[in-house]
Amino acid sequence: MQSWDLSALEVEPFQPAVLVSAGEGRAIAIQLPAGEALDEHQVHERAWLIVVSGHVQLLDPDGATVSGGPGLLAEFDPNERREVRATEDTRLLLILAPWPGEGHPRLREA
Repeated sequence: MQSWDLSALEVEPFQPAVLVSAGEGRAIAIQLPAGEALDEHQVHERAWLIVVSGHVQLLDPDGATVSGGPGLLAEFDPNERREVRATEDTRLLLILAPWPGEGHPRLREA
């Protein structure tokens, strides 16, 4: 068994910490300072985003928004575009599955 105290991890802004990476999935801790964003992006995998601390606003390309703090869980389909904006210093956990997802450049390298 592996475990992490997500609130105590040393994670620098803009330097995500990969906690675990295996074929079943990947877990990444992200520190996002207030006012900063993960600009509109997408990943090849299904993604779950959990707010550990702080507060975020999630935006999709159609203009829909969701806001929330600790405990907010958002699920995104593979290749679904979104923007994640921190309204205060925020710690996030991003889970991607499977890893890497279909169409990921890492799969083309093999």
